[in-house]
Amino acid sequence: MPLKELLLLGTGLSDATSERGVSCDGELPPASDPALVERALAARQALGNRAMVLGHHYQRDEVIQFADITGDSFKLAQAAAENTTAEFIFFCGVHFMAESADILTSERQKVSLPDLAAGCSMADMATATQVNDCWAQLERLGVASRTVPITYMNSSAAIKAFTGKNGGAVCTSSNAERAMSWAFEKGEKILFLPDQHLGRNTAVTKLGLSLSDCVVWNPWKPMGGLTEDAIKAAKVILWRGHCSVHGRFSLQNIHDVRTAVPGIQVLVHPECQHEVVINSDVVGSTEAIIRTIEAAPAGSAWAIGTELNLVQRLANAHSDKKILFLDKTVCYCSTMNRIDLPHLVWAMESLVKGTFVNQIKVDTTVAEHARVALERMLALP
Repeated sequence: MPLKELLLLGTGLSDATSERGVSCDGELPPASDPALVERALAARQALGNRAMVLGHHYQRDEVIQFADITGDSFKLAQAAAENTTAEFIFFCGVHFMAESADILTSERQKVSLPDLAAGCSMADMATATQVNDCWAQLERLGVASRTVPITYMNSSAAIKAFTGKNGGAVCTSSNAERAMSWAFEKGEKILFLPDQHLGRNTAVTKLGLSLSDCVVWNPWKPMGGLTEDAIKAAKVILWRGHCSVHGRFSLQNIHDVRTAVPGIQVLVHPECQHEVVINSDVVGSTEAIIRTIEAAPAGSAWAIGTELNLVQRLANAHSDKKILFLDKTVCYCSTMNRIDLPHLVWAMESLVKGTFVNQIKVDTTVAEHARVALERMLALP
């Protein structure tokens, strides 16, 4: 399904209305060099099994077409670790993903991020200094010993290392319930980093806690903007972080699409706001969203609340279903989209010439503690 049609269906706008400038088709411009595809094919062939290209689901199609494996961040990091033949890993994603791949791979393997500017706004919302300060204040209040940190995969290596050092574990959007249940078996409270929405949604919709059991720690305010009593009473301390893409979806978006397309089902990622999650029909990780659409019957209609590249790809792959983007406006992950074909070609051609560019290398001590947190997640029952 063309993206223009996908967006117009979601907004209820007519094609004529779109042409007057009310809507935007959101198509990404083609690569400036028409020979880039041929150059990419030649470089990839020249590198052979010495190299591996990993593509996150939110990447542009122009990059995904060269990926040896596509998936979410943890699946891709695991794939890199399992492929012992590949000495060089080109990670088409964002910075924290390349860090995780470097942590999990062997010393002989090297990881490249084709554009070093491809960061993650959510991961950047929790710095090591801020988190260490938060922990020090929890220690001062006498609650740190009863608090287990859980950090989302979408965090820096430094935050994963903090979690590992303090008895916690990493989680993904698909196993957050399991990780948080494990944490409550070990302690009385959870410090959930850095996505408040995933933490809140899991605590309330999966673990049966109430919204009042959760408080939000604002790192820009003294003592997180909370009182001592609020911190001591809370069962889950949520970091004030969020995904800039998933945080955009609103309850109004759901009302609008259900009005425009009666009977449509709303499918969203658990990084969305709580009111969006509890008013959706299906909630799931990126991989779960893909599986849901693949298993859906022909003729069914879905409004999907996740990154636009993936929604567009699902719409094109499942033309027998009506697949819409939940928001009324175009919303790509701006940092994820920094990895484009020119950067990938440059990185691969540089290696063909003997230079490995943009290597992501995590400090040995940081990697050691971060690996502990990752291994605790892998060991969860």
